[in-house]
Amino acid sequence: MYVKAILAVLLGSQAVNGQLAKLAREAGLEYFGTCIGEGNTNDQTYMNILRNLDEFDQVVPENGQKWDSLQPQQGNFNWGQGDIVANIARQNNQLLRCHTLTWHSQLPGWVRDGNWNRQTLTAVIETHIATVLRHYQGQCYHWDVVNEAADDNGNWRNSVFYRVLGTDFLPISFFAARQADPSTKLYYNDYNLEYNNAKTDITVEMVKIIQRAGAPIDGVGFQGHLIVGSTPSRQALANTLRRFTALGVEVAYTEVDIRHASLPPNQQALVTQGNDYANVVGSCLDVDGCIGFTVWGFTDKYSWIPHTFPGEGDAMLYDSNFGKKPAWTSVSSVLAAAATGGPSPPPTSPPPTNPPPTNPPPTNPPPSGGNCSGMWGQCGGQGWNGPTCCSQGTCQQQNPWYSQCL
Repeated sequence: MYVKAILAVLLGSQAVNGQLAKLAREAGLEYFGTCIGEGNTNDQTYMNILRNLDEFDQVVPENGQKWDSLQPQQGNFNWGQGDIVANIARQNNQLLRCHTLTWHSQLPGWVRDGNWNRQTLTAVIETHIATVLRHYQGQCYHWDVVNEAADDNGNWRNSVFYRVLGTDFLPISFFAARQADPSTKLYYNDYNLEYNNAKTDITVEMVKIIQRAGAPIDGVGFQGHLIVGSTPSRQALANTLRRFTALGVEVAYTEVDIRHASLPPNQQALVTQGNDYANVVGSCLDVDGCIGFTVWGFTDKYSWIPHTFPGEGDAMLYDSNFGKKPAWTSVSSVLAAAATGGPSPPPTSPPPTNPPPTNPPPTNPPPSGGNCSGMWGQCGGQGWNGPTCCSQGTCQQQNPWYSQCL
């Protein structure tokens, strides 16, 4: 387990070109994290940003710890992909969130299509969880024990686990996880909980089922895969989070991205995206028991969304050229306001003059003068050692930690 005391000692030696995790800690959260795509780790620019503890002090494997990766054949465990992000976290003294154990998707065929009864499937679940958690024992701050057990209509998902075991697979999974690693926090994790609808209702019932069985559950993860312009308000999000903290569990945002439904986004869409991100982060700050915030990747270059939702995307805080987008500024501003005890910043408005074209230029294009940031690029802030002039726009302070060419 890599505690925050260790992180704090190391921060002074890091080159500072980001502030999200630093601001999040100062605002009272435990971490600000991102998933890491195992296939992207040869990209040096990507890794330089990931290794900055002031930007991301927690990481999650995107795919390497899922069942089909770790146990593709029964009894044959393969740790190669799962260890990639775990090793990065250990080497860089970042918190590691581990993801995921009992899940209907990315499940090998031998589990999904097996001829199971209650006894045999229970043994399969318990063996998988015990073996995986003991391999990573002491490394994982959180484990997503059960993932996406409710469907979008608020019914139990028709998985092999539910068909054979009913809801008993929930406490079976949590009991097995606690026995294998008493030190890690155990989470249920799902998407579309944010809308406080039938799916949220069944997830509340899910927590109660686990608790009534006497099984341990420490938290509920709100994945936060959202759409620009359709994200609930800050207050509505906070109210939904409190439905779970009222049950005695903590909550966290675990896989946040907010995608544009059509591309390319215009200036108003970028503003709306920034406001949506600010509302999600702000709702966590507003709720005692909301402990952290994780984005599901930080750059549009490696986002999963265009492959799953063709024609949609640009959902992340950094663009495909690793430039910070307006949404980054919105998030940092909300965190900075909470960190300094000031009021939350108002929603961002479009620049009053000379708005960018419908297809905005890429963030941080090569500056014409060679020494200045391009439009949307960073041009100042505490700890910033980069250019302080703008080849396009003017350098405008967003908060003490970040100034941007606008």
